[in-house]
Amino acid sequence: MNLVLLGPPGAGKGTQAVRLAEKYSIPQVSTGDILRKAVKEKTFLGVKAKSYMNSGKLVPDELVVEIIKERLVENDCENGFILDGFPRTMVQAEKLDNMLHTEGKRLNKVINIKVEDDLLIKRLTGRRICKDCGANYHIIFDPPTNEGMCNKCNGELYQRDDDEEDTIISRLDVYKKQTEPLIRYYEKQDMLATIQGNGAMDKIFSDMCQAIEGSM
Repeated sequence: MNLVLLGPPGAGKGTQAVRLAEKYSIPQVSTGDILRKAVKEKTFLGVKAKSYMNSGKLVPDELVVEIIKERLVENDCENGFILDGFPRTMVQAEKLDNMLHTEGKRLNKVINIKVEDDLLIKRLTGRRICKDCGANYHIIFDPPTNEGMCNKCNGELYQRDDDEEDTIISRLDVYKKQTEPLIRYYEKQDMLATIQGNGAMDKIFSDMCQAIEGSM
C-alpha cells in the first residue's frame, strides 16, 4: 500500500510512520531525514537545502521532487511506502500523482494528523536528538535517563536549529499557507482521514491503522 502522512511540524508523523512501517512491512520515506543526511554529508543537495531548512522555509519543490523520485524506485518501495513530509505543496502533490500514474500506481490513503499550535510549540521546543545515532527524546514527555545523554549510545543530545521557538512559529505559518490546502485536495479525491494527534500515542496509532485498513 502507498500512504501519505500529513500534519504540521511536531504532529508526530515521524514517530507514527516508524510504527506503521513495522506493522505493514513497507518503508518510511522521510524527506526530512533524507535532507538532513544530505546537509550533514554536505552533498550538493544538502548545501542548497541547508539555508532553507535552518530558517524554517520549505526546500524548493524541484529539489524535493527529485530526491523522492529517486527514492521511490528503490527495491524496498516495490510493495509500497509511507511518505512522511512529502508532499508539502500543491505542486509536489500533483507531481506525486503524475509519478505514481506513470508507474501504474496510486495512493491508497492520506492520513492527516491534527494538533493545536500551542501543543506543537511545546512539543518541538523540548525535542532533543542524539548527534551519534539520531534517537529522539523530549525534555518533558520522554526525557533521557541522564540529562543531555542518549540512552542507547551515550551520545550528546542537541536541539535542532529548526526547533527553536521563532523558527517553529515560522514553520507553522509556512505549513498553514502551503501545506494545509492539501487537506482539501485529498478530500476531493476521497482519500483523506483526519486523526486527532493530541492524545496517547497508542490511541493515535490505533486510529490510523483503523483508517488505513478501512480503505484496503
